[in-house]
Amino acid sequence: MNRPFRVLPLLALLAIAGTASAEVLLIERTQAQHESALPSRGMRMADVEARFGAPGERLDPRGGQKRQWPTINRWVYPAFTVYFERDRVVDAVLNQAASNEVGPKPAIR
Repeated sequence: MNRPFRVLPLLALLAIAGTASAEVLLIERTQAQHESALPSRGMRMADVEARFGAPGERLDPRGGQKRQWPTINRWVYPAFTVYFERDRVVDAVLNQAASNEVGPKPAIR
């Protein structure tokens, strides 16, 4: 077999990868930031507020229309957003830091 045909896909992949390196990925910043800077899963609302202070904004709760759909509360801090199922942390997500950073869209208000 001819070797040039095996090299062409690799060269195309390298060319694409070179153009994508200009973007800042949120996941790269997340990996660089220490995990203790975010609320951990299972913390209570009172514990989050005691450790991180009052949130900048408490968004309207979502869900809860049926028993199977728990109410999700969202608190927005300057650097991250915390998602609660009832009164327990389900997840905490870093907010987009700059316009060129690729990451999650802002929370629906």
